This record gives sequence, C-alpha cells and structure tokens, in this order.
Amino acid sequence: MPRAKIPRKSTSVDMTAMCDVAFLLLSFFILTTKFKPSEALSVMTPGSVSSKVAPEKDVVLITLDKDGKAYLSVSDVNISQKQDIIDAMNTSKNLGLSDAEKAAFVKKADSYIGVPFSQLKSYLDKTPEELKAIVLPGIPVKDSTDNELKDWIAAAVNAFQGSKMNLLVKGDNAAKYPSFQGVLYAFKKNDQLKFQLVTTPVAAPVGSELWKVQQATGSKAAE
Repeated sequence: MPRAKIPRKSTSVDMTAMCDVAFLLLSFFILTTKFKPSEALSVMTPGSVSSKVAPEKDVVLITLDKDGKAYLSVSDVNISQKQDIIDAMNTSKNLGLSDAEKAAFVKKADSYIGVPFSQLKSYLDKTPEELKAIVLPGIPVKDSTDNELKDWIAAAVNAFQGSKMNLLVKGDNAAKYPSFQGVLYAFKKNDQLKFQLVTTPVAAPVGSELWKVQQATGSKAAE
C-alpha cells in the first residue's frame, strides 16, 4: 500500500509583533532608567574584599581627596538634620548666614562643605556654575589647634541625637596620613570611635580562605 505523503508546511514565524514588543520594552527602560549622577568629588578609594554596601541615609560623610583636603556632607534625605547642623554652626560661630545661604546647604543635592568658617558665607552664596570654577581649600584638619572638623562633627552628633548616625570616611588612595589623623582627632574629640571606611570592592585572592568559602557557597562574598 502506498504511504501517504504529508505536505510540508513553512516553519517561518512572523517576528514583526515580537520586534514591536522588544522595541517598546527597550524604549520604556531607557525613559525610566535613572543614571547615577557624577560625583561632586572625584576620589579613588582603596580596594577591599568586603561586599558590605554603604548606607545611603543617616550618613555623615567625611571625604579626603588626593591632596588631603577634607570635606563634609550629609545624606540628602536628612533635611531636618542638615538644617540643625547649619543653624548650629551659624549660631556658634556667628557666621551671619542668610536663609538663602543656609538653604543652599540644606536643600541642594550633593551639597558638601569644603571651606573654613571664614569662607563659608561666600561659599554658600555661590551658584553651582560658580563653584565649578573655584578650587576649595577643604576644612582645616591638619592642625589640632585649628581643627574645624571637630566643630562640624559636634553639630552633627547633636543633630542626630536620638537616632543612629552612620559616620563614613571616604579617602583617596593617595591621601597622606596627617589628614586622616586630623579626621580621627575630630572623631575622638566628639567620642565618635566607630566609623566605616568606604572602599572599592575587589575579588578575594585566589586560594585565600574567603575565596574557598565563595567557591564552596557559590557566592561572591562570605555571609
């Protein structure tokens, strides 16, 4: 008996609809994605194998650049604490800051202090465009007799009283020890003996105990 022949059908699939969906999804993600803004201070932090993520709120951050200049910033979400800090400094140091100048520190995103008290008023009075054209001297920290950072830390401690304050230090790999020593002096004067160092995460050395744990658990870092 002759075998019946099954007609062959085309296996081509119309991908027009799928392409439309793909481009719609791509357009959606492009329009809704928020890119990380450029950092106000460029710092090359040292590497470490720790994978702990630095907190983003309740943060008082001390930054040291490659020249050893110290800068202070407070996380943008802590509006009330930033207001308390700048009010306290204005009163204790008799700076004569206007409401607009204080608001420049409180409400402006990524605001930081990088000048001595004598220049603070003129610094807060400048526009973001004007700030890009000047070189900031940093907060004085190298001389223990004129360490202005300790006053900023004292104001921050009072502003965060009753809540946890995350004290972070982000230092450039090329910064010299005297500047870091000045930061530690400011912490010690305010009984702030615990702080976190911001580093760049790197892979654990091959053959180390941490590397063996990661290989055994299939994770990038030990729990």
